[in-house]
Amino acid sequence: MSLNPLRLASKALIALFCLSVLTGSVRPTQLEVVRMQGEITMVTRNSPTTFYEDRSGPTGYELELAQAFADHLGVQLRVVVADSLSDIFRLIDTQPGVFAAASLTRTPQRERLVRFAEPYQQISEYVIYRRGGLKPATPADLLQGRLMVTAASSHSERLHDWQASNVPELSWSESPELEVADLLQMVAQGSLDFTLVDSNEYRMLQAYYPTLDIAFNAADQRDIAWAFGWSRDDSLHQAANDFFAHIKPQPLLANLAERYYGHLDKLDYVGARRFLRQADQKLDTYRPHFVDAAGEHGFDWRLLAAMGYQESHWNPRARSFTGVRGLMMLTLNTAKELGVKNRLDPVQSIHGGSLYLSRLRDRLSDVPEPDRTWLALAAYNVGFGHLTDARKITAQMGGNPDLWLDVKEALPLLSQKRYYRHTRHGYARGQEPVDYVQNIRRYYDVLVWNDEQTQPLKGEELLASSAITVVPPLL
Repeated sequence: MSLNPLRLASKALIALFCLSVLTGSVRPTQLEVVRMQGEITMVTRNSPTTFYEDRSGPTGYELELAQAFADHLGVQLRVVVADSLSDIFRLIDTQPGVFAAASLTRTPQRERLVRFAEPYQQISEYVIYRRGGLKPATPADLLQGRLMVTAASSHSERLHDWQASNVPELSWSESPELEVADLLQMVAQGSLDFTLVDSNEYRMLQAYYPTLDIAFNAADQRDIAWAFGWSRDDSLHQAANDFFAHIKPQPLLANLAERYYGHLDKLDYVGARRFLRQADQKLDTYRPHFVDAAGEHGFDWRLLAAMGYQESHWNPRARSFTGVRGLMMLTLNTAKELGVKNRLDPVQSIHGGSLYLSRLRDRLSDVPEPDRTWLALAAYNVGFGHLTDARKITAQMGGNPDLWLDVKEALPLLSQKRYYRHTRHGYARGQEPVDYVQNIRRYYDVLVWNDEQTQPLKGEELLASSAITVVPPLL
């Protein structure tokens, strides 16, 4: 028996209408629509603090947080990447059931345009300059050089406030097409003298531009929050507030902070300059071997290269006072176990070290990534036995032995007698594997950044390729 699709559709509509009359129901809320559709839309932007793609696919602090929100609602997450901040605000103002998760600073001006949810992060606002160049100490000092910020940003609002309050002669340029990384590159190259940057973005990017520094802090801390369009229906906005109230006692925000920011302070100006110089001089020699070893053992070659730099600064003849040798600093016993006949041969050392790291990772098969890799790296440095002791201490202290965030707090305790006396493997210099892993993570970030910057535009080319508006002084 065949059924007429149109007739079925008509019957369904009539049934829905009758149901609404009988129940006295009204127009569904935005939250109800989202749940009925099974999807919520996040509007964001490409940046290291929000959303980007790496070799494993889409990632980013905001993406993971928004995915947790979607899971909390029981729906799928749809991601829309806007071209500019202005587009973000336009989309959430015109599209119902949409929210912006784009590392947006909550400001008085923006609060007139959008409804912010509860904040989940706090940032400062930095004025950035190039070391050896003009260093401003106050907003008035910005008159000495060329200044540019992203259009429609909180930094543009800050400059307008300074201009209106005490520096009426202040002028600057704005571009909707230039993101923070572009502006920092232009300051580093001398095409600009100053820019304004949120502290979380600067922490992400400072190692890539070691010639830059903070001139002064532009303001007290500000809140970062999700934004929703103004509407009588605030159900979705309220759902977000409920979500943040729900997760605050849980480790999600702490885990995200550790994953994306926890290792960023490990590379200072001197260390960053040295690392970039060594990468230019040495890495091409060993890169093919890191690539081969990575393919054989399932690693990102840049992680192995970062590990090699941490071990020996890519010196195949390196030697420690304990007798470990070579580019990947293998002990004599470990080298024999791995079949490495000559620890000073960089190819053998790279493949041996990669195999050893792979075996350590295999022993942590129940731990999800990326924590599995961070724990394996710690074991490479301090030994698997000491790592096991630290994970047991972590559990005894109420932490999660599968989370690097928690284990890195327990590892230094292995140097305290009241803790190591109750462990199987005893004393260890537990702070060393923590620094070891955090350093490797930072070196890895820099290598990924450099590898993905294929012929970056120079400052003049960025200026020529962008739509720039000059904000003149107040009359």
